[in-house]
Amino acid sequence: MGGAEAPCALIVMGVSGSGKSTVAKALGGRLGWRFEDGDSFHPASNVEKMRAGHPLTDEDRWPWLNAIADEIALVCGRGEHVIIACSALKHAYREVLLRGRDDVRFVFLKGTKELIAERLARRKGHFMPPELLTSQFNTLEPPEPGEHVVTVSIDETVEAIVDGIVRQLKLGGAKTLRQET
Repeated sequence: MGGAEAPCALIVMGVSGSGKSTVAKALGGRLGWRFEDGDSFHPASNVEKMRAGHPLTDEDRWPWLNAIADEIALVCGRGEHVIIACSALKHAYREVLLRGRDDVRFVFLKGTKELIAERLARRKGHFMPPELLTSQFNTLEPPEPGEHVVTVSIDETVEAIVDGIVRQLKLGGAKTLRQET
């Protein structure tokens, strides 16, 4: 995939605390693409449930995932680009997000439970409590190569992670992509 065939959307995925929003924002800055935090698509009931320390069920997640998929369809339909931070923990969730599209890619931020727990313990002001990390890892179905995914280790600097993503997706420099958008 060269610069001319850049996906219209990248979904930066992983468990809570893996750095999705941080990496997605930095990647958006590098590429000149708009960033959206998938958390902003949650209905208030989901946020309150997580804040209370209760993991979401699949039934809780379907409206949220469909709202993100609607945003992807809107952005791609306008010929624009977006990067969305979204956990996308299960294969079925990723299927909902894709809706059969071949112009969307996943970026899986992979890290150990110990490293992510350490990060969550330092995080302030987020509705997702560290106690739900185990449920996140229990729910996680790591993506397979056929799922339009690149996998990067989170055990590096944000800049190195973004470099790895750009390199794996063969997106080239931001200048090329900014000319397309």
